[in-house]
Amino acid sequence: MGTFSRTDNSILSTWWWTVDRWLLMSIALLITIGIVLVFGASPAVAERIGLSSFHFVERQIVFLILSVGAMFAVSLMSPVMVRRFGVILFVVCLLLLGATLVAGAEAKGARRWIQIGSFTLQASEFLKPAFIIFTAWMFSESQRNPKFPGWKISFVTFGIVVALLISQPDLGQTILVAVVWGIQLFMAGLAWFWVGALIALAFFGLLVAYFTLPHVEKRVDNFFFPSPGGNYQVDLSLNAFKNGGILGQGPGEGVVKKYLPDAHSDYIFAVAGEEFGAVICLLIILIFAVIVIRGFVNLLKEQDMFTVLAVAGLLIQFGTQAFINLAVNLSILPSKGMTLPFISYGGSSMLSLAVGMGMILSLTRRYSHYQPGQTALTWGRG
Repeated sequence: MGTFSRTDNSILSTWWWTVDRWLLMSIALLITIGIVLVFGASPAVAERIGLSSFHFVERQIVFLILSVGAMFAVSLMSPVMVRRFGVILFVVCLLLLGATLVAGAEAKGARRWIQIGSFTLQASEFLKPAFIIFTAWMFSESQRNPKFPGWKISFVTFGIVVALLISQPDLGQTILVAVVWGIQLFMAGLAWFWVGALIALAFFGLLVAYFTLPHVEKRVDNFFFPSPGGNYQVDLSLNAFKNGGILGQGPGEGVVKKYLPDAHSDYIFAVAGEEFGAVICLLIILIFAVIVIRGFVNLLKEQDMFTVLAVAGLLIQFGTQAFINLAVNLSILPSKGMTLPFISYGGSSMLSLAVGMGMILSLTRRYSHYQPGQTALTWGRG
């Protein structure tokens, strides 16, 4: 792609000269680290549950190919197409969430997945970027046309989303969606009084969840008042970081993956810490920071409210999800099943994150830096 000429008006050439290549490089690094870690961590998990050694590796490669293709396809879209795609995806996800409650596969007392052949679809993963786009559209349309009831529609749909997620139940995804939605509200101009009211309401909701959802109560109690063996995976994770030290035990030399049930998914960061040490852990954190900061830097001169709200929301979702996973691995937050973006094993998570990142790449493309002709320039904001 580096051989594309600036005088080339083809779609691929226009994409290459207008997309943020720093973001592309950072995502590519995360994906590369992720496949290496899944290759190292998953065989032990697969053998422990009676599967072929490279079962998860093979599936992750398939997910990766699909995800890269999806991210590239979405990044080719114009902002108008991204908005339309996001809204359609949001409606489809709402229907799928409803279907999950009725016909979803139950695991550990929760219904979050729909079985489609050999693939397990978690609709809530795709709901996150779609709802962010939908909310950004509602708020921006309200600014453009004060008579449009965008705020009311957003509040109603947020209530529906929360009700569906809690019904699964999935408190972690609910919190993540609520945090992003709240920040979008604030960026759209919500008064400080109502910001405080929503924060108070959020704390009240957490208290209700603690007293009404047994698995939430158990995890919170184990975090604040740990009993022997009560935090099995977290204890193993912390020991893995201690064993890894600065430079790690070496690739394939770690032992925590033989005992951690979720070594290839939720706790893959612990495997990285044991085998590659604090150096690779800091590098992973740095890459996440670069992606989020770079994304916000791209918004500094942006005037379109939809673009600002959409990209900010997607970046906050990406960064917050990464923070939650890292914090759980380091015993900073109570245990919550949430993947590390582009690194943990998981088809729905990988695909949905790729869609969200494709939206960011599309909305942050800079056509003003592309000179060959008017065709590329007029494809920009709309």
